[in-house]
Amino acid sequence: MPLSSAPPFTFTRKQSASNKTPRQINRNLVFNLIRTRQPISRADLARVSGLQRSTISLIVEDLIRERWILEGAIGRLPRGRRPTFLELNHQRAVIALDIHPSQTTVAVTDLGGNIVAQNIVLLPKDPNKAIAPIVAAIRKLMADHDGRSFDGVGISLPGRADPKSKKPIFAPNVSWPLQSLQTKIQRATGLNVVMENVANACALSEVWFGDSDGLNDLVVVNVSEGIGTGIFSNGRLLRGANGMAGEFGHVEMDYNGQPCGCGGRGCWETVASNRAGLRYYHEISRRPAPSSFLALVKMAQADDRHAIQALEKMSSFLARGLRMIATALAPSEVIVVGEITGAWHLFGPKIEAELKQSAFSKTPKLRPSFEGNTARLRSAVALVMNHGLNG
Repeated sequence: MPLSSAPPFTFTRKQSASNKTPRQINRNLVFNLIRTRQPISRADLARVSGLQRSTISLIVEDLIRERWILEGAIGRLPRGRRPTFLELNHQRAVIALDIHPSQTTVAVTDLGGNIVAQNIVLLPKDPNKAIAPIVAAIRKLMADHDGRSFDGVGISLPGRADPKSKKPIFAPNVSWPLQSLQTKIQRATGLNVVMENVANACALSEVWFGDSDGLNDLVVVNVSEGIGTGIFSNGRLLRGANGMAGEFGHVEMDYNGQPCGCGGRGCWETVASNRAGLRYYHEISRRPAPSSFLALVKMAQADDRHAIQALEKMSSFLARGLRMIATALAPSEVIVVGEITGAWHLFGPKIEAELKQSAFSKTPKLRPSFEGNTARLRSAVALVMNHGLNG
């Protein structure tokens, strides 16, 4: 059941604040410190944040009243007042959707980004019938976890949504009517639904849950059926006109290359995506490609010669695109998300070596996200809590 509305959290990972910091920033700072360090006392919050104890007390009381956090165990000290520890209210939850062309993962996550339950929904071949089973899976998960309070639905979208109209405007790899998804889920659940490009969502997830500090520029490259990039710069997502910033996957790399879903030819994703890796295996081995990219990765891990050659070729093209991003944007770090990271020990060093050949900028830190689809599911929490981040 939905809770009464409470102000959304705007992201900040700053570890210090002053009396001149706006109240909302202080509130977000305290919430994130509780999330990352729970259980934690009020005194430790004041020490770590640099805020006055009176400020901490006011913010904590607000968060308790709005049920973002709860008071838990009481600590023991040699002398003085025994502290009460604070932790997130894990009864609050978010519905997470990870959309793919032929299947969708539906999950329940708590405010800490922990996945409580998930189901994979195989979509019918008729694109007009794709939304109904997704809605049914959401309603079933909510019924199975009716003891939780759901704050919203976050959707990682394999395409771009106009930030003003909130409607998908570019999803070349999906044939079913994404524009109806948000409305039908809202009607079925009564929850606020936030849709975001999967790479943008993963960028927020990296900053919210990952190892990034949120202060340095980063680019997330999501390698899946296609390739998407999310750009986090100056403390916020870079969206561009109509939310189309970051479509490096559709930059042409081979004029005579494979047709792309966007209408072009030889785009980066036609040579460096999961689909490209499967195609390379078929071309090299002259055998049918595996049923999935994950199967191809497992074959490479088992020393299958043709699988290794296919993924080496894919990784080489992936590295070329990363050099393009490094040269164009000069981010502090690039995070790669996708099943290719399962074989990073085989191909990551080669990708990094080619990335270092860029002569126009300092080589960014290259980091794989080993969470797989978990990164895309956890991003739903960041989407729901931060839907007001960019206005």
